[in-house]
Amino acid sequence: MQINQGERPVTVDKFGPAVTAGSSAVGIGQPGATSSAAASSASAAVAAAASSAAQAAMQTAAGYPWLVADIGGSNARFGWVAGPGQAVAHVRTLPVAPHESLAAAAKSYLADLAGMGLAAQPHRASLALATALEGDRVELTNSHWTFSRSQLSADLKLDELVLLNDFEALALSLPGLRADQVKPVAGPALAAPKGTLAVIGPGTGLGVGGVVKTGLGWVALPGEGGHATLSPANDFEGELLSVARRELPHVSAERFLSGIGLPTLHAAVATVLGQPPAQRLTAEQILAAAQAGDEVCGRTLDQFCAFLGGFAGNVALTLGARGGVYIGGGIVPRLGERFFRSEFRALFEAKGRFASYLSAVPCVLITDTLVALGGAAFALEQGTLRRQA
Repeated sequence: MQINQGERPVTVDKFGPAVTAGSSAVGIGQPGATSSAAASSASAAVAAAASSAAQAAMQTAAGYPWLVADIGGSNARFGWVAGPGQAVAHVRTLPVAPHESLAAAAKSYLADLAGMGLAAQPHRASLALATALEGDRVELTNSHWTFSRSQLSADLKLDELVLLNDFEALALSLPGLRADQVKPVAGPALAAPKGTLAVIGPGTGLGVGGVVKTGLGWVALPGEGGHATLSPANDFEGELLSVARRELPHVSAERFLSGIGLPTLHAAVATVLGQPPAQRLTAEQILAAAQAGDEVCGRTLDQFCAFLGGFAGNVALTLGARGGVYIGGGIVPRLGERFFRSEFRALFEAKGRFASYLSAVPCVLITDTLVALGGAAFALEQGTLRRQA
Protein backbone atom coordinates (compact mmCIF):
# COMPACT_ATOMS: atom_id res chain seq x y z
CA MET A 1 0.00 0.00 0.00
CA GLN A 2 1.75 3.13 -1.17
CA ILE A 3 0.46 6.14 0.70
CA ASN A 4 1.22 9.81 0.56
CA GLN A 5 -0.66 13.05 0.81
CA GLY A 6 -1.30 13.34 -2.90
CA GLU A 7 -2.68 10.79 -5.33
CA ARG A 8 -1.74 7.32 -4.17
CA PRO A 9 -2.49 3.78 -5.25
CA VAL A 10 -4.51 1.82 -2.71
CA THR A 11 -3.43 -1.81 -2.69
CA VAL A 12 -4.98 -4.64 -0.74
CA ASP A 13 -3.35 -8.04 -0.79
CA LYS A 14 -6.30 -10.39 -0.38
CA PHE A 15 -4.47 -13.68 -0.07
CA GLY A 16 -1.35 -13.25 1.99
CA PRO A 17 1.49 -10.99 3.03
CA ALA A 18 2.57 -8.12 0.85
CA VAL A 19 5.50 -8.68 -1.45
CA THR A 20 7.83 -5.73 -1.79
CA ALA A 21 10.68 -5.33 -4.24
CA GLY A 22 14.04 -6.04 -2.67
CA SER A 23 17.31 -4.28 -3.46
CA SER A 24 19.67 -5.87 -5.92
CA ALA A 25 22.45 -8.02 -4.46
CA VAL A 26 25.98 -6.73 -4.47
CA GLY A 27 28.58 -9.25 -5.69
CA ILE A 28 31.47 -9.74 -3.27
CA GLY A 29 34.50 -11.95 -3.89
CA GLN A 30 33.66 -12.56 -7.52
CA PRO A 31 36.45 -13.42 -9.94
CA GLY A 32 38.42 -10.31 -10.87
CA ALA A 33 37.01 -8.25 -7.99
CA THR A 34 39.40 -5.40 -7.11
CA SER A 35 40.08 -3.79 -3.74
CA SER A 36 38.06 -0.76 -4.85
CA ALA A 37 35.15 -3.06 -5.61
CA ALA A 38 35.50 -4.55 -2.15
CA ALA A 39 35.57 -1.08 -0.61
CA SER A 40 32.52 -0.13 -2.64
CA SER A 41 30.78 -3.27 -1.43
CA ALA A 42 31.68 -2.47 2.16
CA SER A 43 30.30 1.05 1.76
CA ALA A 44 27.12 -0.38 0.29
CA ALA A 45 26.81 -2.75 3.23
CA VAL A 46 27.20 0.14 5.69
CA ALA A 47 24.60 2.16 3.77
CA ALA A 48 22.24 -0.81 3.74
CA ALA A 49 22.66 -1.26 7.49
CA ALA A 50 21.97 2.43 8.05
CA SER A 51 18.93 2.25 5.81
CA SER A 52 17.69 -0.82 7.68
CA ALA A 53 18.13 0.95 11.00
CA ALA A 54 16.28 4.00 9.70
CA GLN A 55 13.48 1.77 8.41
CA ALA A 56 13.24 0.05 11.80
CA ALA A 57 13.09 3.44 13.55
CA MET A 58 10.34 4.56 11.18
CA GLN A 59 8.41 1.36 11.79
CA THR A 60 8.68 1.82 15.56
CA ALA A 61 7.58 5.47 15.35
CA ALA A 62 4.58 4.57 13.21
CA GLY A 63 3.52 1.85 15.64
CA TYR A 64 3.46 -1.14 13.31
CA PRO A 65 1.91 -3.61 12.97
CA TRP A 66 -1.54 -2.15 12.35
CA LEU A 67 -4.97 -3.77 12.52
CA VAL A 68 -7.50 -2.35 10.04
CA ALA A 69 -11.16 -3.29 9.63
CA ASP A 70 -14.30 -2.42 7.71
CA ILE A 71 -17.32 -3.22 9.89
CA GLY A 72 -20.72 -3.41 8.18
CA GLY A 73 -24.11 -4.58 9.32
CA SER A 74 -23.62 -8.13 8.04
CA ASN A 75 -19.86 -8.68 7.73
CA ALA A 76 -16.64 -7.49 9.33
CA ARG A 77 -13.51 -7.45 7.16
CA PHE A 78 -10.17 -7.41 8.94
CA GLY A 79 -6.69 -6.79 7.55
CA TRP A 80 -3.09 -6.45 8.69
CA VAL A 81 -0.39 -3.92 7.81
CA ALA A 82 3.00 -5.24 8.87
CA GLY A 83 5.19 -2.24 8.08
CA PRO A 84 5.76 0.95 6.04
CA GLY A 85 4.86 0.69 2.37
CA GLN A 86 3.27 -2.73 2.75
CA ALA A 87 -0.13 -3.73 1.47
CA VAL A 88 -3.08 -4.60 3.67
CA ALA A 89 -2.57 -8.35 3.99
CA HIS A 90 -4.25 -11.43 5.47
CA VAL A 91 -7.73 -10.11 4.78
CA ARG A 92 -10.50 -12.13 6.38
CA THR A 93 -14.26 -11.61 6.31
CA LEU A 94 -16.15 -12.66 9.44
CA PRO A 95 -19.95 -12.66 9.74
CA VAL A 96 -21.23 -10.26 12.40
CA ALA A 97 -24.17 -12.32 13.71
CA PRO A 98 -22.26 -15.27 15.27
CA HIS A 99 -19.86 -13.03 17.21
CA GLU A 100 -20.96 -11.53 20.49
CA SER A 101 -19.01 -8.31 20.04
CA LEU A 102 -16.51 -6.47 17.88
CA ALA A 103 -13.79 -7.28 20.39
CA ALA A 104 -14.63 -11.00 20.14
CA ALA A 105 -14.48 -10.89 16.32
CA ALA A 106 -11.17 -8.98 16.36
CA LYS A 107 -9.66 -11.46 18.82
CA SER A 108 -10.84 -14.34 16.64
CA TYR A 109 -9.09 -12.77 13.66
CA LEU A 110 -5.90 -12.16 15.65
CA ALA A 111 -5.98 -15.76 16.90
CA ASP A 112 -6.11 -16.92 13.26
CA LEU A 113 -3.00 -14.83 12.52
CA ALA A 114 -1.22 -16.25 15.57
CA GLY A 115 -2.05 -19.71 14.27
CA MET A 116 -0.18 -18.80 11.08
CA GLY A 117 2.91 -17.95 13.11
CA LEU A 118 2.50 -14.15 13.04
CA ALA A 119 3.18 -11.99 16.09
CA ALA A 120 -0.43 -10.91 16.14
CA GLN A 121 -0.37 -8.02 18.61
CA PRO A 122 -1.18 -4.76 16.80
CA HIS A 123 0.05 -1.47 18.22
CA ARG A 124 -2.41 0.71 16.33
CA ALA A 125 -5.81 0.04 14.80
CA SER A 126 -8.12 1.88 12.42
CA LEU A 127 -11.70 0.65 12.24
CA ALA A 128 -14.30 1.81 9.71
CA LEU A 129 -17.79 1.46 11.20
CA ALA A 130 -21.25 1.62 9.66
CA THR A 131 -22.62 4.17 12.14
CA ALA A 132 -22.36 7.76 13.28
CA LEU A 133 -19.53 8.35 15.77
CA GLU A 134 -19.71 10.67 18.75
CA GLY A 135 -18.33 10.19 22.24
CA ASP A 136 -17.02 7.00 23.81
CA ARG A 137 -20.07 4.79 23.26
CA VAL A 138 -20.54 3.30 19.78
CA GLU A 139 -23.66 1.51 18.54
CA LEU A 140 -23.67 -0.09 15.11
CA THR A 141 -26.73 1.03 13.15
CA ASN A 142 -27.65 -2.29 11.55
CA SER A 143 -26.19 -4.90 13.90
CA HIS A 144 -26.23 -5.90 17.58
CA TRP A 145 -22.67 -4.76 18.28
CA THR A 146 -22.19 -1.92 20.76
CA PHE A 147 -19.00 -1.00 22.61
CA SER A 148 -16.94 1.59 24.44
CA ARG A 149 -14.03 2.81 22.36
CA SER A 150 -11.80 3.14 25.43
CA GLN A 151 -12.67 -0.39 26.58
CA LEU A 152 -12.09 -1.81 23.08
CA SER A 153 -8.67 -0.18 22.98
CA ALA A 154 -7.85 -1.71 26.37
CA ASP A 155 -9.21 -5.14 25.39
CA LEU A 156 -7.01 -5.22 22.27
CA LYS A 157 -4.01 -3.70 24.12
CA LEU A 158 -3.62 -0.90 21.60
CA ASP A 159 -1.42 2.19 21.76
CA GLU A 160 -3.86 4.03 19.47
CA LEU A 161 -7.36 3.35 18.19
CA VAL A 162 -8.83 5.38 15.31
CA LEU A 163 -12.54 5.02 14.57
CA LEU A 164 -14.02 6.26 11.29
CA ASN A 165 -17.43 6.18 9.71
CA ASP A 166 -17.24 3.42 7.10
CA PHE A 167 -17.86 5.84 4.27
CA GLU A 168 -15.22 8.20 5.61
CA ALA A 169 -12.75 5.35 5.10
CA LEU A 170 -14.20 4.49 1.69
CA ALA A 171 -13.97 8.17 0.69
CA LEU A 172 -10.29 8.28 1.68
CA SER A 173 -9.63 5.40 -0.71
CA LEU A 174 -11.17 7.13 -3.76
CA PRO A 175 -8.23 9.28 -4.96
CA GLY A 176 -6.00 6.22 -5.26
CA LEU A 177 -8.34 3.77 -6.97
CA ARG A 178 -6.92 2.16 -10.08
CA ALA A 179 -8.77 1.60 -13.35
CA ASP A 180 -9.12 -2.12 -12.58
CA GLN A 181 -10.97 -1.32 -9.32
CA VAL A 182 -13.83 0.60 -10.95
CA LYS A 183 -16.18 0.27 -13.91
CA PRO A 184 -17.42 3.39 -15.72
CA VAL A 185 -21.10 4.24 -15.99
CA ALA A 186 -22.43 6.02 -19.09
CA GLY A 187 -21.30 9.63 -19.25
CA PRO A 188 -17.94 11.39 -19.22
CA ALA A 189 -14.80 9.41 -18.42
CA LEU A 190 -13.21 9.63 -15.00
CA ALA A 191 -10.17 11.93 -15.02
CA ALA A 192 -7.30 12.28 -12.56
CA PRO A 193 -8.82 12.89 -9.11
CA LYS A 194 -9.25 16.54 -8.20
CA GLY A 195 -11.60 18.83 -6.32
CA THR A 196 -14.39 16.98 -4.52
CA LEU A 197 -15.36 13.33 -4.95
CA ALA A 198 -18.50 11.65 -3.59
CA VAL A 199 -19.27 8.03 -2.77
CA ILE A 200 -22.66 6.36 -2.27
CA GLY A 201 -22.98 2.75 -1.21
CA PRO A 202 -26.12 0.66 -0.97
CA GLY A 203 -25.25 -2.32 1.21
CA THR A 204 -27.01 -3.52 4.34
CA GLY A 205 -27.71 0.19 4.86
CA LEU A 206 -26.98 3.22 2.67
CA GLY A 207 -23.73 5.08 3.18
CA VAL A 208 -22.76 8.48 1.80
CA GLY A 209 -19.43 10.27 2.04
CA GLY A 210 -17.07 12.61 0.25
CA VAL A 211 -13.44 13.62 0.06
CA VAL A 212 -11.96 16.98 -0.91
CA LYS A 213 -8.43 17.87 -1.92
CA THR A 214 -6.85 20.60 0.24
CA GLY A 215 -3.40 22.03 0.71
CA LEU A 216 -2.86 19.43 3.44
CA GLY A 217 -3.91 16.48 1.30
CA TRP A 218 -7.23 14.68 0.91
CA VAL A 219 -9.74 15.29 3.71
CA ALA A 220 -12.79 13.07 4.18
CA LEU A 221 -16.30 14.49 4.60
CA PRO A 222 -18.20 11.98 6.75
CA GLY A 223 -21.95 12.19 7.16
CA GLU A 224 -25.24 10.30 7.39
CA GLY A 225 -26.69 11.25 4.01
CA GLY A 226 -28.40 7.88 3.65
CA HIS A 227 -30.95 9.05 6.20
CA ALA A 228 -31.88 12.17 4.22
CA THR A 229 -35.46 12.25 2.95
CA LEU A 230 -35.93 10.50 -0.40
CA SER A 231 -37.64 12.64 -3.03
CA PRO A 232 -39.64 11.53 -6.10
CA ALA A 233 -38.65 12.46 -9.64
CA ASN A 234 -42.05 11.62 -11.19
CA ASP A 235 -45.60 10.61 -10.33
CA PHE A 236 -44.85 6.87 -10.17
CA GLU A 237 -42.08 7.46 -7.63
CA GLY A 238 -44.46 9.72 -5.71
CA GLU A 239 -46.97 6.87 -5.49
CA LEU A 240 -44.27 4.51 -4.23
CA LEU A 241 -43.33 6.93 -1.48
CA SER A 242 -47.00 7.40 -0.53
CA VAL A 243 -47.36 3.64 -0.07
CA ALA A 244 -44.21 3.47 2.06
CA ARG A 245 -45.44 6.32 4.27
CA ARG A 246 -48.40 4.19 5.34
CA GLU A 247 -45.99 2.19 7.50
CA LEU A 248 -43.05 4.56 7.93
CA PRO A 249 -43.25 8.07 9.41
CA HIS A 250 -40.12 9.08 7.48
CA VAL A 251 -39.01 7.57 4.19
CA SER A 252 -35.27 8.16 3.96
CA ALA A 253 -33.17 7.08 1.01
CA GLU A 254 -32.02 4.06 3.03
CA ARG A 255 -35.64 2.88 3.35
CA PHE A 256 -35.54 1.96 -0.36
CA LEU A 257 -31.88 1.97 -1.40
CA SER A 258 -30.33 -0.73 0.79
CA GLY A 259 -30.53 -4.38 1.69
CA ILE A 260 -32.91 -3.62 4.53
CA GLY A 261 -34.89 -1.26 2.28
CA LEU A 262 -35.27 -3.38 -0.85
CA PRO A 263 -38.19 -5.40 0.61
CA THR A 264 -40.02 -2.13 1.37
CA LEU A 265 -39.45 -0.91 -2.18
CA HIS A 266 -40.66 -4.22 -3.60
CA ALA A 267 -43.85 -4.12 -1.51
CA ALA A 268 -44.52 -0.55 -2.68
CA VAL A 269 -43.91 -1.41 -6.35
CA ALA A 270 -46.17 -4.45 -6.13
CA THR A 271 -48.92 -2.43 -4.44
CA VAL A 272 -48.82 0.41 -6.97
CA LEU A 273 -48.92 -2.14 -9.82
CA GLY A 274 -52.02 -3.71 -8.25
CA GLN A 275 -50.24 -6.89 -7.18
CA PRO A 276 -49.70 -6.54 -3.41
CA PRO A 277 -47.47 -9.36 -2.17
CA ALA A 278 -48.92 -12.06 0.07
CA GLN A 279 -45.76 -11.91 2.16
CA ARG A 280 -42.72 -9.65 2.43
CA LEU A 281 -39.80 -10.94 0.36
CA THR A 282 -36.20 -10.65 1.48
CA ALA A 283 -33.59 -8.79 -0.56
CA GLU A 284 -32.02 -12.12 -1.58
CA GLN A 285 -35.40 -13.45 -2.76
CA ILE A 286 -36.05 -10.29 -4.78
CA LEU A 287 -32.66 -10.47 -6.50
CA ALA A 288 -33.10 -14.16 -7.30
CA ALA A 289 -36.67 -13.77 -8.56
CA ALA A 290 -35.70 -10.84 -10.79
CA GLN A 291 -32.94 -12.93 -12.32
CA ALA A 292 -35.48 -15.71 -12.91
CA GLY A 293 -37.76 -13.31 -14.80
CA ASP A 294 -40.28 -12.21 -12.18
CA GLU A 295 -41.87 -9.03 -13.53
CA VAL A 296 -42.53 -7.23 -10.24
CA CYS A 297 -39.08 -8.06 -8.82
CA GLY A 298 -37.48 -6.93 -12.07
CA ARG A 299 -39.44 -3.68 -11.95
CA THR A 300 -38.31 -3.27 -8.34
CA LEU A 301 -34.63 -3.45 -9.31
CA ASP A 302 -35.16 -1.07 -12.23
CA GLN A 303 -36.82 1.38 -9.86
CA PHE A 304 -34.00 0.89 -7.37
CA CYS A 305 -31.53 2.04 -10.04
CA ALA A 306 -33.72 5.01 -10.97
CA PHE A 307 -34.09 6.17 -7.36
CA LEU A 308 -30.35 5.69 -6.84
CA GLY A 309 -29.59 7.87 -9.86
CA GLY A 310 -31.79 10.69 -8.61
CA PHE A 311 -30.32 10.45 -5.11
CA ALA A 312 -26.75 10.37 -6.47
CA GLY A 313 -27.46 13.53 -8.45
CA ASN A 314 -28.66 15.22 -5.27
CA VAL A 315 -25.46 14.20 -3.46
CA ALA A 316 -23.31 15.49 -6.34
CA LEU A 317 -25.05 18.85 -6.25
CA THR A 318 -24.90 19.11 -2.46
CA LEU A 319 -21.17 18.35 -2.23
CA GLY A 320 -20.19 19.97 -5.50
CA ALA A 321 -18.64 16.63 -6.47
CA ARG A 322 -17.50 17.60 -9.95
CA GLY A 323 -14.53 15.24 -9.68
CA GLY A 324 -16.79 12.21 -9.78
CA VAL A 325 -19.44 10.12 -8.04
CA TYR A 326 -18.46 6.59 -7.02
CA ILE A 327 -21.01 3.85 -6.34
CA GLY A 328 -19.94 1.34 -3.70
CA GLY A 329 -21.69 -1.19 -1.51
CA GLY A 330 -22.61 -4.79 -2.17
CA ILE A 331 -25.94 -4.51 -4.00
CA VAL A 332 -25.20 -2.72 -7.29
CA PRO A 333 -22.39 -5.08 -8.41
CA ARG A 334 -24.90 -7.93 -8.13
CA LEU A 335 -27.26 -6.25 -10.58
CA GLY A 336 -24.80 -6.78 -13.42
CA GLU A 337 -25.72 -5.26 -16.77
CA ARG A 338 -29.20 -4.36 -15.52
CA PHE A 339 -27.62 -1.45 -13.67
CA PHE A 340 -25.74 -0.21 -16.74
CA ARG A 341 -28.90 -0.44 -18.89
CA SER A 342 -31.03 1.29 -16.25
CA GLU A 343 -32.24 4.88 -15.89
CA PHE A 344 -29.54 5.61 -13.33
CA ARG A 345 -27.67 8.10 -15.51
CA ALA A 346 -30.83 9.74 -16.89
CA LEU A 347 -32.20 10.33 -13.37
CA PHE A 348 -28.76 11.42 -12.15
CA GLU A 349 -28.80 14.28 -14.65
CA ALA A 350 -32.52 15.10 -14.45
CA LYS A 351 -32.14 18.21 -12.29
CA GLY A 352 -33.72 20.87 -14.48
CA ARG A 353 -31.53 23.94 -14.80
CA PHE A 354 -28.53 22.00 -13.45
CA ALA A 355 -28.74 19.11 -15.90
CA SER A 356 -25.73 20.44 -17.83
CA TYR A 357 -23.75 20.74 -14.57
CA LEU A 358 -24.36 17.06 -13.80
CA SER A 359 -23.84 15.90 -17.38
CA ALA A 360 -20.14 16.74 -16.92
CA VAL A 361 -19.80 14.69 -13.70
CA PRO A 362 -18.39 11.17 -14.23
CA CYS A 363 -19.87 8.19 -12.37
CA VAL A 364 -18.16 4.84 -11.74
CA LEU A 365 -19.00 1.63 -9.94
CA ILE A 366 -16.42 0.41 -7.42
CA THR A 367 -15.85 -3.26 -8.19
CA ASP A 368 -13.22 -3.99 -5.52
CA THR A 369 -15.06 -4.65 -2.24
CA LEU A 370 -11.94 -4.29 -0.06
CA VAL A 371 -10.87 -0.72 -0.82
CA ALA A 372 -12.21 0.69 2.48
CA LEU A 373 -9.43 -1.21 4.26
CA GLY A 374 -6.91 0.88 2.33
CA GLY A 375 -8.80 4.02 3.39
CA ALA A 376 -8.69 2.93 7.03
CA ALA A 377 -4.93 2.40 6.76
CA PHE A 378 -4.55 5.81 5.10
CA ALA A 379 -6.20 7.42 8.13
CA LEU A 380 -3.42 6.02 10.32
CA GLU A 381 -0.76 7.02 7.80
CA GLN A 382 -2.07 10.58 7.73
CA GLY A 383 -1.80 10.76 11.50
CA THR A 384 1.80 9.59 11.36
CA LEU A 385 2.72 12.10 8.63
CA ARG A 386 1.14 15.00 10.53
CA ARG A 387 2.97 14.08 13.72
CA GLN A 388 6.26 13.96 11.79
CA ALA A 389 5.63 17.28 10.00
